Amino acid sequence: MEVAILFVAFFALLLFGMPIVFCLGLSSMAYLFMADIPMTIVPQRLYAGMDSFVLLCIPGFILAGNLMNVGNITDYIIRFSNSLLGHIRGGLGLANVGGSMIFGGISGTAVADTASIGSVMIPGMARSGYDKPFAAAVTAASSTIGPIIPPSVPMIIVGSLSGISVGKMFIAGVVPGLMLGLAMMVTAYIIAVRKQYPREKRATLREVLSVGRGAFWALLMTFIILYGIIGGIFTPTEASIVASLYAFVVGMFVYKGITWQNLPKILMDTALSSSSLLLLVGMANLFGWILTSEQIPQMLSDAIFGITSNPILVILILNLVLLLVGGFMETIAALIILFPTLLKVAEGIGMDPIHFGIMAVLNLMIGLTTPPVGVCLFVAAGIGKIPMSHVVKAIWPFLLCNLAVLLLVSYVPAVSLWLPSLMD
Repeated sequence: MEVAILFVAFFALLLFGMPIVFCLGLSSMAYLFMADIPMTIVPQRLYAGMDSFVLLCIPGFILAGNLMNVGNITDYIIRFSNSLLGHIRGGLGLANVGGSMIFGGISGTAVADTASIGSVMIPGMARSGYDKPFAAAVTAASSTIGPIIPPSVPMIIVGSLSGISVGKMFIAGVVPGLMLGLAMMVTAYIIAVRKQYPREKRATLREVLSVGRGAFWALLMTFIILYGIIGGIFTPTEASIVASLYAFVVGMFVYKGITWQNLPKILMDTALSSSSLLLLVGMANLFGWILTSEQIPQMLSDAIFGITSNPILVILILNLVLLLVGGFMETIAALIILFPTLLKVAEGIGMDPIHFGIMAVLNLMIGLTTPPVGVCLFVAAGIGKIPMSHVVKAIWPFLLCNLAVLLLVSYVPAVSLWLPSLMD
């Protein structure tokens, strides 16, 4: 009875449009009240969920992303991508994807990518003769690359939940992230050729080098993060602090977009984003604790193995579960509630934890662009000032190519495990 109340309350609040953090918290407290469990468990589980050294990465990388975004980094990234790809048919679409691949190595979050890249590219592509739904769709779809190419907030959560090395998770995401970006570029090019979208004038070598010098410092930041972690110079948590310091120096003295006047707002935005995310982590931990105490994870595991123990089919079921959840639930909450349970199922068929971690994150990222609750779709539609239905119609080709990459990552372990194996 109490479990039924937990799920009914959760989904009812979700349908009414309540933020996911309150859906988790209120439904959990309804369960505790009905089960006659003292409410003192709420702050205990909240604190237990947030009390992790690895989670210190989150405010660090969020601060680095905010500093680089305010420091005009987005403009430099887009101009550099456009100088390389703009002369190809539909080149602005390709530059959009390329910009997301570079920006993803800085922000680590899909929604930040959609908002930052989209605010420049969607209006710009519309002025250049592209359909707004296509511009919004390619922006939303390519934003999923951000949390795959390191740094990645979801991968930090995976590491804190399972003890998997965050550094190895970061490295494991490089090849799948590049594959995802290339697949979307091919898709964008095919659509551009079919719809005869325009191409830009080919940039000269001098122009490419000139724009490249402007984007150099942004590219260097990603290299510093990756090399520092791979080389064992610093941990992911230390990398987030190094990235923040680097972003401050570059944004203040090189790009000169950061001033002492706007620094307090940057810090306040970072504090708000970090605190809301950590509160979500705490609430999801409370919800997950209830599920564990009711043995829901074990029941789910038994149900999956009751259907089949064939590794190919089990991986397919895991993908379907994660895709379904990712289309309705916020990524961090979904990971905290589901990942430990599904990881046991994956290990039961011999999957490497890092391999499953990348697969899980990729599934949930695709969910951010899947109707009906895909957050990135709403952000892109809002920037383009077009109906959500138009973006949904335009994004299907990109969803299909992303699913193709997902299947490759799921069934070919070397895609995600080759680079981490070099660290051993």
